[in-house]
Amino acid sequence: MSTQDTTIAPSSGRWWPSPFGEDDQHGMLNHVDEAKRREALALVREGRLYDLGRVLDEHVPVLPGRFFRQTLVTTAHHTNMEGGLGDNGVNWITEQVSATQQLGTHIDALSHLQIGDRGYNGCTVSEIADTAGVKRLGAETVPQIVTRGWLVDVPAIRGVEALEPGDVIGPADLTEVTPTPGDAVLFHTGWGRHWDDPDAYLAAEPGPGCAAAAWLVERGVALTGCDTWSYGPVPAEDPARPFEVPQILNVRHGVFIVENLDTSALAAGGVREFALVLTHPKLRGATGAWTSPIALV
Repeated sequence: MSTQDTTIAPSSGRWWPSPFGEDDQHGMLNHVDEAKRREALALVREGRLYDLGRVLDEHVPVLPGRFFRQTLVTTAHHTNMEGGLGDNGVNWITEQVSATQQLGTHIDALSHLQIGDRGYNGCTVSEIADTAGVKRLGAETVPQIVTRGWLVDVPAIRGVEALEPGDVIGPADLTEVTPTPGDAVLFHTGWGRHWDDPDAYLAAEPGPGCAAAAWLVERGVALTGCDTWSYGPVPAEDPARPFEVPQILNVRHGVFIVENLDTSALAAGGVREFALVLTHPKLRGATGAWTSPIALV
C-alpha cells in the first residue's frame, strides 16, 4: 500500500492541492490497493456476513427538503390484455423512484460538503456544479471498496447501553483499534435504536469529535461511518461550528463518510475486525450513493 505522506495538518487555512495530486478525486481511497484488498479478504475465516445497510422506503428518517417516493408501474399488464406476450404469457411490473441519494444508508461523494464555496482539492461550487449534477467528484468517481474494517463499539467501551445526544467520541475511545492507511473505521453508538422514530433519530446524535477526526486522518483511514444520520456530535462541540467533523474529513482530507449504518448486529456479535465490502451505483454527478455494505468474518 502507499506510504505517501497525506498530512495537511492544521484544520484551518488552505487545504489544496491534495497530497495525491491537484486532479485527484479519490482522496484517501488511493490507499486501497491490491495488497490492502488481499489483507482484508484474509480476515474472512468463518464466512459470516453482516449486512450494515438499512431498508430504504418512504418512511426512513429524512432531513427537510429530502424525500423518497416509489411508484409501482403495471403498464405492461394494461397493454398486454391477452394475458401477456407470446405463448408463455410473459408480463412484468416495474417501479419509478424519485429521491435524493442523501438519505438511507449512503456514502457521501467528495462533492457533498464544502467550506464556504470550496470542496475537496479546492474545487469551487461554480467549477463543479451543473444542471443535472456535479462535473467533478461525483459518485461515479468513487471506487468500489474492499478493505479492512474496524468497529469501535463505544457503548461497550464506556459500559453503557447507548450514547446520548451530543456525546463526543474521542481518541480515548480508539485504543482498541489499530488502523493502517486504507482501512475503514466504523462507529457503533447505539443511536440506531431510534431509526423507527424519525423525530427522535433526527433530533440530535452522538459521534466522533474533531480530535477523533484528526486521529483517523493521521492514520490514513480511507473511510469512516456511524449509525447516525450525519457524522459527528449534534449539538456540535462548538455550537458556532456545526458539522465541522465531516468538513475536516471529507473536504480537507478526502476521507469518505458513510451515514445511517446499521451496526447493531456487528456490535452484538463482538466483531471488531473484518473485511468490508462496499459497492454502490455509479450515478454520474450525484453527491452520494445508496449502499448496503457488508462485513465478512
